[in-house]
Amino acid sequence: MEAKKHSSQGGAATAAVRAPNVSVEHVLSQAATPQQFCSALAKLFGVRPTEVALMRLQKGLLSFLHPDQLKTAGSIPVSSSSAVAAHTASTKKTELFNSFVKVKHASIFESVKLSTAEDTEQGEQNTIQKLMSAPVLDPQRKVLGVVQVCRKGFDPNTAGPDFTLDDLQQLELAAKVLSTLPFVK
Repeated sequence: MEAKKHSSQGGAATAAVRAPNVSVEHVLSQAATPQQFCSALAKLFGVRPTEVALMRLQKGLLSFLHPDQLKTAGSIPVSSSSAVAAHTASTKKTELFNSFVKVKHASIFESVKLSTAEDTEQGEQNTIQKLMSAPVLDPQRKVLGVVQVCRKGFDPNTAGPDFTLDDLQQLELAAKVLSTLPFVK
């Protein structure tokens, strides 16, 4: 599902909307590592750093750059029919799922224990309830990777608020910034 939202407001309102994006772009573009980028993205969306995933496409496989625990867990073939990240890469479209548990998907990576001090404080690892996924494209629209942000919880209510179309646009903007950073190329 590609979601684009067009503003019907005038120039002054548009300028006011763009100003925060410039600072978001600036903050994200300063990231020197995948971890720094994903940490900044986590703050932007109000999620834990382990709820942001970054994958780079190499030789037909999406390999995790973040979270660290997934770097050695394996790769996702772009040809996979059950992985959302593969679908995002093959269609080159952003996707938004606020009822992710109802979406047929490969859940092998969800079984990997992702722990940080913050996750330990909040108890057991929860299931992905809500997910946004965006392709990272170079200027020629070649796929460099995929970035995903999720909200985990025991159910949709404990996972936090639904993602919005504005959130999806922010993720698209983040993916655009990401495409310029050396660790994705």
